[in-house]
Amino acid sequence: MKYILLLLVLIQVRVSHGQDKPGPVRLAVAGISHGHNGWILGRTNDRDVELVGIWEPDTALARQMMQSHRLDAHLFYTDLGKMLDALKPEGVLGYGTTIQHLQVVEACAPRGIHVMVEKPLAFSTEQAERMAVLAKKHNTQVLTNFETSWYPTTDKTVQLTRDTGFMGRIRKVVVHDGHQGPKEIGVPKYFFDWLTDSVRNGGGAITDFGCYGANLMTLLMNGQTPLSVTAVTQQLKPQIYPNVDDEASIILTYPTAQCIIQASWNWPFSRKDMEVYGESGYAITTDNSKMKAKSRTGVEQELRLKPEETGTYTSPFFYFADVIRGRIKVPAFGDYSLENNLIVAKILEAARRSAKEGRTILLK
Repeated sequence: MKYILLLLVLIQVRVSHGQDKPGPVRLAVAGISHGHNGWILGRTNDRDVELVGIWEPDTALARQMMQSHRLDAHLFYTDLGKMLDALKPEGVLGYGTTIQHLQVVEACAPRGIHVMVEKPLAFSTEQAERMAVLAKKHNTQVLTNFETSWYPTTDKTVQLTRDTGFMGRIRKVVVHDGHQGPKEIGVPKYFFDWLTDSVRNGGGAITDFGCYGANLMTLLMNGQTPLSVTAVTQQLKPQIYPNVDDEASIILTYPTAQCIIQASWNWPFSRKDMEVYGESGYAITTDNSKMKAKSRTGVEQELRLKPEETGTYTSPFFYFADVIRGRIKVPAFGDYSLENNLIVAKILEAARRSAKEGRTILLK
């Protein structure tokens, strides 16, 4: 009898934490002015996640998305609070401007609703810390979605850096991120307008792609905050991007390592890759599945990775759903984690200051 009672208690505890709840996870969207909105707006019928509502105050944009994705008008709301109270979603996906992320968390956290926003979490420390206070107070998750979080090569590189016998301590990391430029790759006007706005996005390439390197380095360094941040920005195409930078280089220093982040809207092709050098080996990624690695005592290996080999979630929505349902825990300083992205916000803020003031910024 005592074993039956224990089993019933365990079942009750699992259900009380949102685990084993039947059906897909009910998600709403807050803002759709991000160019990646199609990743969720096209998933209205899915066995794992269900899109139940969309908040977008720009009614013209809402009509445009309604038509292009063949969405029912009843999904759309112009009042965020009313949508959350009416639908009571389990989670909310932020696909608006970067500066809107705080507004979304301020609405969701007190209602006990988990949030995942598109990268970066914020470009100012003040905004990021306000979100962290709300998340802690109301016991909710605030996650940040980076494309490189879906890469098996990211997880494999982290694994190799944790293997001290293979690579040793990290000494230098170089991260390359970006593309030919928002206009050059044809982003929609509603996305272009705020992506190239220094107020709503906090900068150009320095924010858009500098955040990737800051996130990856914080992951690789297991949550260390850099000692200093030095950044240089340029406007190589001022006729296209008169209000923000289109070229940025950021140097992060640590007691035992250095990171160089090359964020650009001037690459001849899209890229998200990195080079990680340790005391005794290296790992160099090419894309989401291809990389090469070498230890001092071995020969260079060329790897072709599959998600099942590294346990990588290739869908941020499935990751978010499993976090909400309690099937997985977000690792401390993992790439999605709030802890990691608080440091990213500090790095981005310091990088903007460094570029503007022409000096190195020391972090506490």
